[in-house]
Amino acid sequence: MIADLQCVVLDCSDPTELAEFYQSLLGGTVNQQDRRWALGEGWATLHAPSGLVLAFQRAADYQPPRWLDTSRPQQFHLDFGVADLDRAQAQVLSLGARLLHGSCSSGICAVQQLGGWVRAWVRPP
Repeated sequence: MIADLQCVVLDCSDPTELAEFYQSLLGGTVNQQDRRWALGEGWATLHAPSGLVLAFQRAADYQPPRWLDTSRPQQFHLDFGVADLDRAQAQVLSLGARLLHGSCSSGICAVQQLGGWVRAWVRPP
């Protein structure tokens, strides 16, 4: 092993807003002090209860990805396991996300949340 993954960093227009969105989904602490990096106006973090750290950095002239548009494609997406897909869908939509495929089907629900990032909600097998 060469390294340990310390965090996943997402570019966005408003780091604190996106960190707070994910806090609503995952719990945890926004902008917890951490010796590994400094916090600042253009940077926010979320330390999730699972141990995962998501970081959000302001990108000048940020253009969010567009679903199925190759001129502004997503670079990656995050999959979240949920016990109740319908309940998770309702909760995330109430936080400002929007459904991409019109409805959830086959145990998968794709949504686009603040900043344009695409997320898939997957019902565990």
